[in-house]
Amino acid sequence: MAKGKANLNLTYEAAIGRLEEVVRSLETGEASLDESLKLFQEGIGLVRHCHSQLDAYEAKVQRLIETPDGAAVVEERRTEEGE
Repeated sequence: MAKGKANLNLTYEAAIGRLEEVVRSLETGEASLDESLKLFQEGIGLVRHCHSQLDAYEAKVQRLIETPDGAAVVEERRTEEGE
């Protein structure tokens, strides 16, 4: 992956792993100012990518609701407009 750019083809887990690497690199303080800026930009891209993936997963989530008779039913997640 090119430094400074997030790879949008990464899985959520791979993106989190790379984000952890970026954070560790920034925390050491050993990178030059230019390299730190590139790492920071990459990190922002990774965070946005992860948020986007989580939003997509959240939209697919279904809630299990227990009925009064104890049976479990699956109900589609409602949006604010549909509630």
